[in-house]
Amino acid sequence: MKGIMKKVIEVIGIIIFIIVVFIIGVLFFMLFIPAVPNHYVNEVKTDGKIESQYLQMGHCKVASFKKDGSELIKKYYVYYPEELEYNNKKYPVIIVLNGTGILPKKYKALFKHLTSCGFVVIGNDDGNAGSGQSADESMNFIISENKNHKSVLYGKLDLDNIGITGHSQGGAGVLSAISIMEHKDKYKTAVVLSPTHEETAHQFGWNYDLTQIATPLLMIAGTEGEFETQAVIPLEKMSKMYNKITSSKVMLRRKGADHGQMLYSADGYVTAWFLYYLRSNTFASQAFIGDSPEIIENQLYQDQKIDLKRN
Repeated sequence: MKGIMKKVIEVIGIIIFIIVVFIIGVLFFMLFIPAVPNHYVNEVKTDGKIESQYLQMGHCKVASFKKDGSELIKKYYVYYPEELEYNNKKYPVIIVLNGTGILPKKYKALFKHLTSCGFVVIGNDDGNAGSGQSADESMNFIISENKNHKSVLYGKLDLDNIGITGHSQGGAGVLSAISIMEHKDKYKTAVVLSPTHEETAHQFGWNYDLTQIATPLLMIAGTEGEFETQAVIPLEKMSKMYNKITSSKVMLRRKGADHGQMLYSADGYVTAWFLYYLRSNTFASQAFIGDSPEIIENQLYQDQKIDLKRN
């Protein structure tokens, strides 16, 4: 009997060990699986010439480096056009704030795409981006690197053309950065993707103030899934947020896109927005301004609202 019990215990131990190894393997896989498909620029459906053009990779070859940050930031991830190393041009900058659990290593493809279109793109490892603090630290980092003669970015950053974007909690962080944080006036423009709506954000301590926003703002959300449309950013709450903002603004929703997909599904228009505001690209501007802005005609989007002053 003792021998049988010992055998049973051994078998149970092996089963438990296998289960633990399996769980660890799944967690490890989930930690590193990309949140943005590596080839999303070839996979996302488009329905407009401007959206299609700016979803594709740009002409710039991409280089990158990492640098240690504060206890909050941990590491900065810097993507830049390789040509920056051997010319005298200055490049506009885009700060990226993370959604919950989605750190830069999980959406490298998005960083590379924006960089290929002529931007220096800065991310970090802050897991609580909603407060806006990591945005301020990233701004300080940009200013410091531009002054640091040992940095590849020395004198190469266009500090008059800085944008910021974020998804989900990162979207709330953007709204904090451009409304209540120290460097709010340094941003030329901003994009929020499925931002945590005002009531929930404030419950978490992400205390942005929509009435204080002076930065031109693009807001995009999805129409698919209860988490996106009921928990994170219901249409009625998105519209209420939009109406509180007095700066130039655009709002639209991507049909059939769930919360996770909103990180990249509208990237053609996100890129066009930044090209318009940070590089004065007139073709890109036609997505949002004029007698018939492309976003109004695009059948992949709905609930469009536009209130823009010319850039």
